[in-house]
Amino acid sequence: MNKDSLLYIFPLPLRNLWSRAVEEYHSLEEIRIRAGKPVIVKMHDRETFLDGTGGFTDRETASYKMGSRELSDILNQICHDSIYAYEDEVKQGFLTVPGGHRIGIAGQVVVEKDGRVRTMKHIASMNIRVAHEVKGSADKVLPFLYEGGKLCNTLIISPPGCGKTTLLRDIIRQASDGNRYGRGMTIGVVDERSEIAGSYMGAPQNDVGIRTDVLDACPKVYGMMMLIRSMAPEVVAIDELGSEEDVQAMKRVSACGCGLLATMHGFGMEEMKEKAFMKSLMDEKMFARYIILEKKGGCPRVKEIYQKELKVCCG
Repeated sequence: MNKDSLLYIFPLPLRNLWSRAVEEYHSLEEIRIRAGKPVIVKMHDRETFLDGTGGFTDRETASYKMGSRELSDILNQICHDSIYAYEDEVKQGFLTVPGGHRIGIAGQVVVEKDGRVRTMKHIASMNIRVAHEVKGSADKVLPFLYEGGKLCNTLIISPPGCGKTTLLRDIIRQASDGNRYGRGMTIGVVDERSEIAGSYMGAPQNDVGIRTDVLDACPKVYGMMMLIRSMAPEVVAIDELGSEEDVQAMKRVSACGCGLLATMHGFGMEEMKEKAFMKSLMDEKMFARYIILEKKGGCPRVKEIYQKELKVCCG
């Protein structure tokens, strides 16, 4: 269970402290630990502090403050007491653990003479992003994403914290497995930040479907064509489209006859039209569907779905 995998992040002497908090797994989103500072826990509906008994408190004065040694112990637990074996992950600033949870780290960066990051030491901050699979989250949008049994090229546009990666993951899963609107398709995922599949040692920890292949921790610009050459996917999926280089790589994928699934940060279609690289995508009608997400009453939801002519088909 993901709840158990979350508890396993912490070394044995700390598990009693965290066992009660982990019982709230389904509401947990992030656990932020900073040396000498209150442990902050972000839930679906609120932010709170961890107290000294493993419960929660709204009072900072009653919060638990974790020391540098405890942070080091957690990192050693995650790395199985061999940080050097995880040097590639550490220098990227995050590690993914069994269960798909993602641990962001910050501390003193050690750089090479050419300015490249060699590693990181004296870790002073951690952000544990709790993995949640929400199977069925794509159920309401799937009817709008198929035409004649074929999956449309789709872009999910969302502000932070509205579930764009969760929605993308479930679209991938259902398109890969097959559903009432279309047959199962071979899908290639370029998971640059290990957030879609949550891979651990190359193996997806999240269910991304039976016909899905994942390139983990690979830059999108390189990974898309790598998948085309090596795995011949019918659809390529990426998270967080955000640069002209990403767009050019997607155009090369599209020119190979491959379908596209992607997400990007944004607050709506009007904002998208103001981005130069998005204008070219819209002019070329590369995406046939645009899903706009928002938060209403603290809950993420689908606001609108647009067709490629930018007419609303749902919302």
